[in-house]
Amino acid sequence: MPPLLRKVEESDREKVAAPGRWDFRGELRALLRLAIPVVLSELAWMMMSVVDTIMVGRLSPEAIGAVGLSSSLYYIPALFGTGLLLGLDTLVSQAHGRGDHIDCRKWVMQGIYIVLLFSVPVMIIVQWIPALLPRWGTNPAVASETAAYIRLLNWGTPWLLTYACFRRYLQGMHIVKPVTFALVTANIVNLVGNWLLIYGKFGLPVMGVRGSALSTVLARVYMAGFLIAVAVWQEHKAGGSFFARFPLPNKKRILRILQLGGPAATQMIFEIGAFGGATVIAAKLSADSLAAHQIALNIASVTYMVPLGISAAAAVAVGHNIGARNPARARRTGYLAIGVATSFMALMAILLTVFPHQIVWIYSPDPRVMAIGAPLLALAAAFQIFDGIQTATTGCLRGLGYTKAPMILNFIGYWIIGLPLGYWLCFTGNLGVYGVWIGLTIALVFIATLILLEWRRKANRANLRT
Repeated sequence: MPPLLRKVEESDREKVAAPGRWDFRGELRALLRLAIPVVLSELAWMMMSVVDTIMVGRLSPEAIGAVGLSSSLYYIPALFGTGLLLGLDTLVSQAHGRGDHIDCRKWVMQGIYIVLLFSVPVMIIVQWIPALLPRWGTNPAVASETAAYIRLLNWGTPWLLTYACFRRYLQGMHIVKPVTFALVTANIVNLVGNWLLIYGKFGLPVMGVRGSALSTVLARVYMAGFLIAVAVWQEHKAGGSFFARFPLPNKKRILRILQLGGPAATQMIFEIGAFGGATVIAAKLSADSLAAHQIALNIASVTYMVPLGISAAAAVAVGHNIGARNPARARRTGYLAIGVATSFMALMAILLTVFPHQIVWIYSPDPRVMAIGAPLLALAAAFQIFDGIQTATTGCLRGLGYTKAPMILNFIGYWIIGLPLGYWLCFTGNLGVYGVWIGLTIALVFIATLILLEWRRKANRANLRT
């Protein structure tokens, strides 16, 4: 077993064996040691989209809208594939908590088969999406750029799913720093690729938004390859070979991953699809409104990456403690994660309220875009705290092995309440893009409140078994 894993396991077992007194500072430090690299990974992941938006922002408002619309539509099917692998958070972390390193490896091997199984259908769906844009009434100039971007971006799908599989495996075993390194350096690959390919530097062709898509594909190839290399190296240090005796597909294990990952993936689709749906609604408005919407959404997505990273760390930490037969500590860790995520999002709400114009200007100096975008940030600020609560709590529930409740609540909140209300306020209520964001805010308040009550119920039940 690698020294790093042995050291982590010995440390964790000492804490599990310790008396029941709550060492708040110690448990907070333990959570942050796991969460901070994961948060940095999520921020680095999001920075790719930020860089793409900023780099094409100097081309035209249509280019901003095209990249934003492409990303929103692409990630609906693509992230469903990566979401199916979220079950590895629970299974690998619980196996790691038991000290069963061999079982961790068995789970990731079956994850590889899921990647192979779902890559092709996801790519077929993504390739078909641009044909729907004219039917949705999308601005023709935006639709043309979107089709070019998304079809090229699609070639990175298998690499995206492979990266997701190995990331869940490494994080589940508390090996998080290589994941952070991979994503930070991938941003450098993406930034350089954008500069070279969008504007045609050093004799390369001027590709515009297609150059941004190609650089993202190259960055994903790099990320997947790097994490595979880390997994192989970790196994080599333990005296084994990662791909030796590669197992055949195990139906029972694959179904167990999908049993946990399926609802989690569906929940992600409901959530991300809702914001994609909001972008489709905004695409019916002017190019300036769509650009402002995309900028506000991009900023809200950046702040969201922190609670998302905390959520992933919480899933691993809670799952690890459940595997180590310490549900009381799992419960405390969950509440700590929710508190940290909520506190951060409260700070972000203040910043978005105080500096809206300065933040929008980073993306676009166009006065029409700034006039629409600054008020949108006030609405984004309004739902920050609720977004932090629902995101972190979802991770805590996943660590316990519960993924269905977040799926159901996201469906009701976004698709029964938020989007229909936002559409009505946008067009019938004549509030334009602001109406869309009011609907999303009300949806988040609903989801956060009920999902927190669900965590309290499930966590108390787990705590009674100590």
